[in-house]
Amino acid sequence: MLYNTQTQTKSLYIHWPFCPYRCHFCPFVALAKHEQFMNRYQQALVKEIAMYSDACDIKQVLDTLYIGGGTPSTCPDDLLLDTFDRLNNKFIFSDSAEVTIEVNPGTVRKEQFEVWKSCGINRMSVGVQSLKDSVLHNLNRHQTKKDVDFLLTYAPQVIENISVDFIIGLPGVTNDEWKRAIQEVVTWPIKHISMYFLMVHEDTPLYFRVKTNKISLPKDDTIVDLYHWTRAIFDKHGFKQYEVSNFAKPGYESKHNTVYWERKPYKAFGLGACSFDGNMRLQNEKNLLKYLEGVEQDADVTSFNETLTEKQVRLEKVMLGLRRITGVKRNDVIHGLSKHDIEQITQHMSWLKDNNYIYEDNGYLKLTPTGLVVENDIVARLSS
Repeated sequence: MLYNTQTQTKSLYIHWPFCPYRCHFCPFVALAKHEQFMNRYQQALVKEIAMYSDACDIKQVLDTLYIGGGTPSTCPDDLLLDTFDRLNNKFIFSDSAEVTIEVNPGTVRKEQFEVWKSCGINRMSVGVQSLKDSVLHNLNRHQTKKDVDFLLTYAPQVIENISVDFIIGLPGVTNDEWKRAIQEVVTWPIKHISMYFLMVHEDTPLYFRVKTNKISLPKDDTIVDLYHWTRAIFDKHGFKQYEVSNFAKPGYESKHNTVYWERKPYKAFGLGACSFDGNMRLQNEKNLLKYLEGVEQDADVTSFNETLTEKQVRLEKVMLGLRRITGVKRNDVIHGLSKHDIEQITQHMSWLKDNNYIYEDNGYLKLTPTGLVVENDIVARLSS
């Protein structure tokens, strides 16, 4: 096993790749209309988990578990219950463990919430994306506002910690429609909101529709203005920003995502799943049959691994640190650089401060509101 089992790993990720349909903007390892493989996949998944656990010297204590996808809310109850039986056999969940499942509206039954709670799931991440049905359907996302209302009527009665995802910049959503939606969202019984800028990934149907002018995207200036307006509304209603795209009621920040941002180790299982052991990044096989056959034959299904160089570590610290409201240590930005490079980076810092993109606070560099929306450009400047 390439993953270093001696490292203290307190976070696991499980990938459930199955979807009832594939959204036109989705770049992830996701499989539509492959339900016939669910049973076989789950058996491979729990075997991969057991192989990792058996390779560890001691029973690992978990602080976070995240079941992502794909659409994990399509996982049949019996398979999910069996998976958690195996997990509880192999690991110890800490008393304050955060256990999250990703959910798509329109794929859930009322009874599932109790099943999830019985497994120990105590957090839901709901992919709402938009409240305008026609916009979602135009992007091949088969859910409705009624599906969202159904979920938010019954889920909070069972699982208190609910996060919702929205995408800002979707084609077909006017400024007024976005503002009305956000003013409704802040009244929901939720604890966390993620607001992502629309990313047009190559080789997705959305990419080709934009490239052939079949879809036009909102102007950048409009999206930036809406982003700042939305941040203010979230703050007014108690959702405090703690990362470029994430807002939470106090005490409900995502523990699992914080593991990623702080570059702590996490082990991931399933098709195309990515792990990090503190020094090396690894990714599992992305071909379904190769993954299944590999696990069934007791093989390591890692298809890619990379030991990070000092330069890559520095870049990650800058990128992940700046995304968080807490910022990045100034020393991490210049660590390991030559005297000449430090002088250049220091000049970049001065320019960014003078132009109100970053500020320094107690040894940390932080993004200003202006800098939040051009974070990638700032990272590039501080990494060159």
